[in-house]
Amino acid sequence: MRTERPVTHPLTAVRNLGILAHVDAGKTTVTERFLYLTGGTHKRGEVHDGTTVTDFDPQERDRGITIFAAAVSCAWDGHRVNLIDTPGHVDFADEVERSLRVLDGAVAVFDAVAGVEPQSESVWRQADRYGVPRIAFVNKLDRAGADLDTAVASIRARLHPAPLVVQLPIGAEDGFTGVVDLLRLRALVWTDPDGPMAEVPVPENLLAEARHRRRLLEEAVAELHPGALEEFCARSTLSAGALGSALRDLTRTGDGVVVLCGSAYRNRGIEPLLDAVVAYLPSPLDVPPVRGTYDGGEQERPADPQAPLSALAFKVSAAGTGRLTCLRIYSGTIERGDTVWDPGTRRTERIGRILRVQADRHERLERAVAGDIVAVAGLKSVRAGSTLCAPDAPILLEPPAVADPVVSVAVEARRGTDTDRLTSALARLAEEDPSLVVRTDAETGQTVLSGMGELHLEVAVEKIRLATGVEVDVGRPRVAYRETVVRGVSGTVFRHVKQDGGAGQFAHIVLDVEPLEGPGFEFRSAVVGGRVPQEYVRSVEAGCRDALTEGPVGGFPVTGLRVTLTDGATHVKDSSEQAFRTAGRLGLREALRACTSVLLEPVVEVTVTVPEDAVGGVLGDIAARRGRITGSTARTGSATVTATVPLAELFGYATRLRSRTQGRGTFTARPTGYAPAPGAVTVR
Repeated sequence: MRTERPVTHPLTAVRNLGILAHVDAGKTTVTERFLYLTGGTHKRGEVHDGTTVTDFDPQERDRGITIFAAAVSCAWDGHRVNLIDTPGHVDFADEVERSLRVLDGAVAVFDAVAGVEPQSESVWRQADRYGVPRIAFVNKLDRAGADLDTAVASIRARLHPAPLVVQLPIGAEDGFTGVVDLLRLRALVWTDPDGPMAEVPVPENLLAEARHRRRLLEEAVAELHPGALEEFCARSTLSAGALGSALRDLTRTGDGVVVLCGSAYRNRGIEPLLDAVVAYLPSPLDVPPVRGTYDGGEQERPADPQAPLSALAFKVSAAGTGRLTCLRIYSGTIERGDTVWDPGTRRTERIGRILRVQADRHERLERAVAGDIVAVAGLKSVRAGSTLCAPDAPILLEPPAVADPVVSVAVEARRGTDTDRLTSALARLAEEDPSLVVRTDAETGQTVLSGMGELHLEVAVEKIRLATGVEVDVGRPRVAYRETVVRGVSGTVFRHVKQDGGAGQFAHIVLDVEPLEGPGFEFRSAVVGGRVPQEYVRSVEAGCRDALTEGPVGGFPVTGLRVTLTDGATHVKDSSEQAFRTAGRLGLREALRACTSVLLEPVVEVTVTVPEDAVGGVLGDIAARRGRITGSTARTGSATVTATVPLAELFGYATRLRSRTQGRGTFTARPTGYAPAPGAVTVR
């Protein structure tokens, strides 16, 4: 039924994609079905049984969720598909971020009942930032209340793409048995979960609806694609070939999103989804050459095995048996024993084993080329986000963004003899996961572990216990507060003068401080007449950034600030870059003490789904937690409430919600930024 497609260049037969979705939408089940149908596994794994390939970590199997991004590789229709199954829980969004940085495409999975859920929206925006083309798969059409049109409407309303639906379901809920392929007007049905897909004529009762939807698809594509519009105007219709070609172009430019549907659990709709991955998502040759910098100049490298090497490390597994570094190779070729250059640390590294990753299993390779995603053993100091390149052709690629931690806990070994083992384990955790930060509190001497949420920290501590046997005592979680200025000051004069026998230090600066719309820091210079040389201006900016680490309200980092250097003076002998950096740091601290500042606390958007009879109690509980209700929707027998709640008030909420709803309530939370904390203001 399927013929092998001719491949003119090896890289055109490669697809690097991720599976993105809200928790429990079915990402891991989709991945498992991909592996099963492509021969990567011989038995269908199930999340609820703890038998899936990608959820191989003990905690993932115990909790029934994906925690760590896992890479697998399979073959379909003559193509190599490198696939990363990403987490769906908001606490592990950094894993998604690092994966999206190296992927060429993605499949976004949506629940046919719930539609677009909070984390679906978050991962979609992450993919937008990296310009990753996507196709959508509406999953769980066999569930009660499933509706493809409602799910597509939520995609259009909340994510704002142009959804291009290419299938029509056959049957509904328990009666869902297949789909109508609108491009070729054929029916694809699955009568046996373990059997093959069968191609049959479109049922008579669906033929008119299928033709109508095919016409709507043609019109939507013609509106978006000039070539399709030309053929549509000439022939009043689009051939299957022209429609497929236009859908491929629209997917790769991001102007449209192809939508397919099915039920991964029942193994229905997966073969067409694999066909769509091959047909619509880009190969490494279809994406622009990777861009990087070195010594101030911009460079780009094409996806060519003969070009100089450029690769990005996006994941490090610092296991007790050795380090494995996952790489996306953008250009060039690596072989075992090669010497590569890390321009970030300015160190050379030697390539040990090269491995094709199959979750927790590995297949040895002799070499890897542009377009590959592989793991490498032997790299000693490479971190997630590091660039590796040819020593004689250096390039520095942009690393994936790392979010600031929002929750912290104090950790200590229960037995004093385990302190050193705990320190080593924490260092290894931070090496594997850049969103985990370990520091020592200067006042208390405690070791503080910071991360993206309660679950993130809970998983990290449990991982230490399982890997090392060290029992850890954990303090109460604390949130990461910030400070900002609500009323600034002008003309703050600061003179830094130091004379202690040798060369002196002299710096004179005048600063204006004002609030900045939104988070961040902005520095400007309004000095005229060269009263402060440019190299000293840069030193003042560096000093101001040093001062942002501690604010006047509670010693928390300062954000949302604009500082302008308006005047200054130098000394012919005693002025230096160090003197002006010191002046910038001390001068801004003095100015901040004169400003009106406010303490900011992190807030999250909470989506709570509860039975109808529990809504009143849940609303009261949210109000008691200083929450602000932003919306609510009702479904048969249940209600969904959306609210903005301070993160500090959500600790222990999962237990409280289960208690109020007899275990039937669920909630998700995603960070939305910072808001002023009540009563925490300093006024000069």
